[in-house]
Amino acid sequence: MSNPNPKKSTCRFSTRISIRWLPEPAQETTDTIVMSVKDWYLDLRIEKQTGKIDWAIAGQRIIESQEPLRVSFTHELDSHDAFESVDCGTFVSLPNGDDLETGMMPRPDLPGAPETEYEEVWRELAFREGPEGPRKGLSWVLESEDGDGDCGEAGEVTVTKTFIGRIWGTFLALRQTQTHMRQKTASGGLVVKKSGGDVTARREEWGSGSGWSEKYAVGDAAHTLPSMMAGIDGEGIGAWRIPGEKVLVQGKTYVVRAFEEVE
Repeated sequence: MSNPNPKKSTCRFSTRISIRWLPEPAQETTDTIVMSVKDWYLDLRIEKQTGKIDWAIAGQRIIESQEPLRVSFTHELDSHDAFESVDCGTFVSLPNGDDLETGMMPRPDLPGAPETEYEEVWRELAFREGPEGPRKGLSWVLESEDGDGDCGEAGEVTVTKTFIGRIWGTFLALRQTQTHMRQKTASGGLVVKKSGGDVTARREEWGSGSGWSEKYAVGDAAHTLPSMMAGIDGEGIGAWRIPGEKVLVQGKTYVVRAFEEVE
């Protein structure tokens, strides 16, 4: 399968075809999409039967090596509360063009979430046409400014972590209340231990002639998340195009993590 998206785009937009916890057979019970813009990603997996979140994560996508392709994913937001687990997968191309990812990660459906070998098959999706029209569009990832908080030399603080992202005609918003505990190590340094609560999520899609519509809204506070349906003033203009700059989205300040425009 050839890449269905413009060659000048560096974004990746994919869905999971199956997951296999070795030695069990492969299965797929979720509707999963992952959007990656530059070095940042959002990943939302919705249970098909219940409409609940199977897993929601967001953070940085770091390429460790090219041959073989090994990628590490930081978890700045994680509905499984697995912030300290190492998430690093090795990818190889399958004959049909899909990607096979292998590695080790906590298995959340078993008591104690033991580290387990896994195999996941991923398929790249064509970018959904957005409001910019055919064969062009905006892609970006923003992180809420209040992500780290300030708990001084040592102590605990509660923060609200929000990630929002868009690739052309697909939009995701994820939010999680987190506790950050800053602790002193034996050497006198400081480390931050994170724990997180449930994640609230939105997924929206653009339909030509019908505008943005809601695909999923999960959580009692889903209506408070940023929404393309409500409109985002200034999107793609000025500071939006510069990673590290701050922008205002529906009353809250966000840091631009990644931006791309295909014209």
